[in-house]
Amino acid sequence: MPGEAVTLQLGQYAGCAGAHWWGLQVSAPRSPAELRVSTLLRTEREPPTPRLVALELKGGVGELMAGGAGTEAAAAWNGKVAAYLGNGSAPPDAGSRREDASRDGKGSSSSAVQGASPAPSRLAVSQEVPSGGSVRLWSDYLNVRLHPKSVYVIRQYMHDGDCGCLEAFGQGESLLQDPGCVEELEDRLHFYVEECDYLQGFQVLCDLHNGFSGVGAKVTELLCDEYSGKGILTWGLTPVSSNAGDSRKNIYRLMNTALGIARLSSHSSLFCPMSLRGSLGIKPQPPVAFPYVDCDASLDYHSSAVLAAALDTLTAPYRLCSSQGSMMHLAETLTFSGRKVVAAWASLPFPARPGCLLPDALCAHPQAVPWKLLSPCRERKVSGCFAQSVVLRGVGKESHISCAGKPPASPLHACESTEEALQRYLHTLFPGAFSTSHVLEQPCHTQPPYPQFFSPLLTRQGFLLDKPPHYPSAAVDSIPVLAALQAAPVVRTLLRGLYKDVQKLNARRWASFFSAGVEQDDFQEALEELQTLAQAYETGFEADESEDEADSD
Repeated sequence: MPGEAVTLQLGQYAGCAGAHWWGLQVSAPRSPAELRVSTLLRTEREPPTPRLVALELKGGVGELMAGGAGTEAAAAWNGKVAAYLGNGSAPPDAGSRREDASRDGKGSSSSAVQGASPAPSRLAVSQEVPSGGSVRLWSDYLNVRLHPKSVYVIRQYMHDGDCGCLEAFGQGESLLQDPGCVEELEDRLHFYVEECDYLQGFQVLCDLHNGFSGVGAKVTELLCDEYSGKGILTWGLTPVSSNAGDSRKNIYRLMNTALGIARLSSHSSLFCPMSLRGSLGIKPQPPVAFPYVDCDASLDYHSSAVLAAALDTLTAPYRLCSSQGSMMHLAETLTFSGRKVVAAWASLPFPARPGCLLPDALCAHPQAVPWKLLSPCRERKVSGCFAQSVVLRGVGKESHISCAGKPPASPLHACESTEEALQRYLHTLFPGAFSTSHVLEQPCHTQPPYPQFFSPLLTRQGFLLDKPPHYPSAAVDSIPVLAALQAAPVVRTLLRGLYKDVQKLNARRWASFFSAGVEQDDFQEALEELQTLAQAYETGFEADESEDEADSD
């Protein structure tokens, strides 16, 4: 078997996506056993706990941290999920739901600090509270236990406020140059690594828009040096919430993103930027929208839930019980010829009707796959790809696609399995691309605290109805999902657009950004790295594309 993975969450928005992701892990039934639970979770004890190291700022974690100790005394809530109405205050018995910290590897336990005030939104936000307005922190809806080694609070900076925030790349880099911080991180990593039977690598979820991009650059460099040969898959995450009216924050976001992509990709086996933002550039674009999801993209609770469902699907290839594929194998199939950056696509839910055969669902979209680009770029249309990894889940795997005695309605209906039908469909739309694909029966399970932001046109299993039911629609328990990682020309558009936007800045106006620790020469070097990365995705038609870009500017 490929073995276990250790996950790192760096920053508040990374924590938001991570909290949803862990919720998806524990809500999924164990049968059919298509995905190895032990890849991500420590399953030797009940309940299973994530193999996780999360770096957070002071005030960035709620009741999860007992007394805010920031090192060993982590206490996780393990109560039942419920829904409530009101102004964000917890019901009277909320405090009784706190329990002692989970036992550490030596059998000892850390008790919660007495007198810690109950977290106001430690409960699931369901259909009764659709806005998610009472959710402030990722720990507010985390519904799994964490080991005391999981959360490390960086006390030098505040999570929120007008000052003392981790807002620049150089500040993040400086943190990981502190021997005490590095020693603490290495200790936590070694704890999880040493209990693995065989470590296949690391998943890094990292805020890309703030100073955590600098933290991530140093963390991935450390992993690359200390765990040579192991896979490092890095996901650079950016919330939709805009900095409209605050040009300073918007410029900082742009420069953090440019530096982050350049540095994180150089130390990772594979790097994928993900967001519901319309663009990572300076000009605001409408957020990504899905036809059957009523998502308020400005809420981190909502947007991160979409990214978590995509992540849970995209990472399936190295978690399959039936496959020997590893994290490094996935990276190597996509990142050849210097293409270290990949784009993510997803269809949430994948549009299919109850009992519909997969060829019928695919034939309804003969010109383009019905998915949305989750790697922010002004160009959102499919423009071919060099290599891709595609996962479809939640669709029945009938053994015989075509009906006996009848001619097949299409070449896809002539296929003998859903795997073959999907592969043929991909070959038709992406001729010449190297495509790997997997079809899973297990859907993405969406019980609370996952938000109920789905269209009333969906059944409880996430399949499409012709019209809304006469009775109140039930909660959507699961959805089919189609997702892909692509090394594609669209990545060039993303990187080139980011490079051009940063080049237009007058660096002298932003001396405060560079005073945090980044040298101007290093910044220019990172920009050149972006340009070099972009060139790896050229197809020979760039002259026409350059004219189109000039017209759009």
